[in-house]
Amino acid sequence: MIITWNDFEKIDMRIGTIIEANDFPKARKPAYQLTIDFGEMGIRKSSAQIVSFYKKEELIGKQIIAVMNFPKKQIANFHSECLVLGVYTDKNEVVLLKPDRKVENGWNIG
Repeated sequence: MIITWNDFEKIDMRIGTIIEANDFPKARKPAYQLTIDFGEMGIRKSSAQIVSFYKKEELIGKQIIAVMNFPKKQIANFHSECLVLGVYTDKNEVVLLKPDRKVENGWNIG
C-alpha cells in the first residue's frame, strides 16, 4: 500500500527514555511494562514484548522511538499509552528502534 506524505505526517513518533521496566505476568505473551519519559510530552506507559533481547535493568536509560497518537489500549489490567517501535526478527523477537545518539526526550521523528 502506498501512503501519501499527508498520511505519514499524521503519525506522531517521538523519542523517549525508559525510566522504569517491570515484568508483566498478566500479559498473554511475555512482555514488560515500561514507563517512558517524553520530556514536555510527559510520562507514558507502554507494554512491550521485548523480553527476548532485553533485561529490565538494561532498559533503564535507553532511548526508544514510539508512536504517541494511538488510542490507549488495555492489555490485561494495564493501559498502554504509546506504541514502542521495533523490528521483528525471523523468530518473531523484537529489536527496539532507537536513535544512534542521545537526543532530547520528546523530539519528533519526521
